[in-house]
Amino acid sequence: MANTIVGLEITEEGVRAAEVTIGKSPTLVAYGAVPLPPEAASDSEVHDVDAVALALRQLWSRAGIKGKNVVLGIASRRILVREYTTAAMRPDLLRQALPFQVQDLLPVPAEQAVLDFYPVSEEAGQVTGLLVAAVAESVEQVVGTIGKAKIKVDVVDLAPFGLARAARRVAAPGETVAALHLGDHTSYVVVLEEGVPRFVRIIPIDIMTEAVRARENAQLGEALEQPAAVVEEILETVPPGGAARRSRSAARAAGVRPTAGMSASAIDDLVVRLASTLRFYTDRSADHPITRVLLSGAGAIVPGVSDALAASIPMPVEFLGASQLVRTKIPIDGPDDDLNLVTTIGLALGEGR
Repeated sequence: MANTIVGLEITEEGVRAAEVTIGKSPTLVAYGAVPLPPEAASDSEVHDVDAVALALRQLWSRAGIKGKNVVLGIASRRILVREYTTAAMRPDLLRQALPFQVQDLLPVPAEQAVLDFYPVSEEAGQVTGLLVAAVAESVEQVVGTIGKAKIKVDVVDLAPFGLARAARRVAAPGETVAALHLGDHTSYVVVLEEGVPRFVRIIPIDIMTEAVRARENAQLGEALEQPAAVVEEILETVPPGGAARRSRSAARAAGVRPTAGMSASAIDDLVVRLASTLRFYTDRSADHPITRVLLSGAGAIVPGVSDALAASIPMPVEFLGASQLVRTKIPIDGPDDDLNLVTTIGLALGEGR
């Protein structure tokens, strides 16, 4: 039996994995990340199978990851996560009944969705929990892509549940904490009451992280080497209403320099959305007030973000890094890796969820 487990995430900017030993004192033994070419993937969805499979093989080789079995964390705007209450029944019966019960809540027919239900509480014959629904085709394509790299997906898990497991390791008994992962293009919020995830929100929003800036600068450098006529052609090929990031790349190709960081208005927009999400939970759960907010993800250290968030909410704001969760056999290189690995390690920590 393997004595390590690997957490894996695929985002728009790259693939990231962390290998952790199994046992009472888990240890990080290997980790790494490999960037992806533009438009090869979006968060938890693959668009260029060959490019992503190649990046995964490079990741395993460069990082020295030995394990070939992974827990895959997914999080995207196309995943539904909401509170749901149903009649209490055996787990196997609930799995059979769930597709019929929740059909009206799903964006696709039930037979085209992957469903999961995370029970939280039971009272008077009713069980309440978190319903998770993802598009089956997208999940199957990601799993198939990973298999092409000779890696086996043992479990597909919701990335926010990995963050919840990580936050649980630092939360005090009985404490209600909010854990926030601020990613390159997708962020999420998890609120834990006494170690149990009660609330999850996935928020699609762009943050000018180091990874995003590096990619955009690289694209700009390549584009500026082209003749002016080619730059004009790039601009003309961007369709009206096309993806914002493609439009930005074309504009930069015409000579518009990228900013060094996020604008004040972009930070305000991010903070308003995060603060309103926490306020939504607080208004519904006055009996369990949030005592502190834990920040992870590379977006958390973008200049101005954490200070603006701390000024906008009434709870203390703290950083949560991978070095607080597990022992480390290898050094973690810098705050970006320390914060980005929190969810990836949380996925590997197991405990059912």
